Amino acid sequence: MRIYLDFNASTPVAPEVAAVMRPLLDSHFGNPSSGHWAGQPARDAVETARREIASLLQCDADEVLLTSGGSEANNHVIKGTVFGASSPTPHLITTAVEHPAVVEPCRFVERFGAQVTTVPVDRHGLVDPDDIRRAIRPETVLISVMHANNEVGTIQPIAAIARIAREHGIRCHTDAAQSVAKIPTRVDELGVDLLSIAGHKLYAPKGIGALYVRRGVTLAPLIHGGGHERGQRAGTESALLAAGLGAACRLAEANPCGDRLLALRERFWTGLRGAFGDRVVLNGHPTARLPNTLSVAFPGRLGDEILARLDGVAASTGSACHTGARTMSPVLAAMGTSTEVGLGTLRFSLGRTTTEAEIDQVVRQLEGCV
Repeated sequence: MRIYLDFNASTPVAPEVAAVMRPLLDSHFGNPSSGHWAGQPARDAVETARREIASLLQCDADEVLLTSGGSEANNHVIKGTVFGASSPTPHLITTAVEHPAVVEPCRFVERFGAQVTTVPVDRHGLVDPDDIRRAIRPETVLISVMHANNEVGTIQPIAAIARIAREHGIRCHTDAAQSVAKIPTRVDELGVDLLSIAGHKLYAPKGIGALYVRRGVTLAPLIHGGGHERGQRAGTESALLAAGLGAACRLAEANPCGDRLLALRERFWTGLRGAFGDRVVLNGHPTARLPNTLSVAFPGRLGDEILARLDGVAASTGSACHTGARTMSPVLAAMGTSTEVGLGTLRFSLGRTTTEAEIDQVVRQLEGCV
């Protein structure tokens, strides 16, 4: 029996999404930028998708920029801000638990004179907005804090951070790849200027994403060429992939699954506590956490060895093995997690197709192999 509990890594394409995409494989092949009959259906598909993304985020359609995914969106924000800044030494603020799609672009722009402050988190992976405030300098041009962590699920106080940024006239960005379609991501409530989406995290295909850019915010283009995406992102849009992302956003808005996932996650955690008691440890914030994410540790054991014994179960570990040496993830290390706990960590992330029977089966398998 195969059980997929790695939805934070990637989601399957939802049937409702595939149904919308299928006609674009058979017809509507024209270039969306073409002015003739072949381009019109493709252009209509792209603009429909843009409106559907905007509806989920509660913004205007012309504030949605289509990208190849969350990584490109994050790169565009960071590089576009730095290369468009008037200061020769622009300053950025981020956190110690960001995804590599934010960490690596920050390292890259440091080579061009940018300065980056990395704010710490507490043992739950939560950043203190006051630490963000204290890190601000006159040269600060961007604050980038992820909405929810991909490993432990901790949800950051983005609205409070955005208010601080606004008070100081600094643009605020959040990587919402893990939070979109799981918890509310209305940009007016979050107060952010920029927000990144990755399609394959919300039942759309891989290779498509979006960047919300608040009207009035300007970024230096990341990709140069034709005048696509209002001159912000060169390259002919994929009507096929855009339609998939739009359909996924429409599905998320019409049929939210957060409450159901929360109930499943709590069933999972209750089952683990019943089976192992204090021998199983929860990582991440106990309440301010994604409804689908359960990061647990079996101290003194090795997560990768446990996962290898979970027959047919797809999940993730909190460590990596490099040339025979095991190291725990930078996220768990930033939280001050002990090596014993970090190396014994497993992340289970649930999704739309997860069932109670699957949860109960994994608990039984863990009882047998831990």
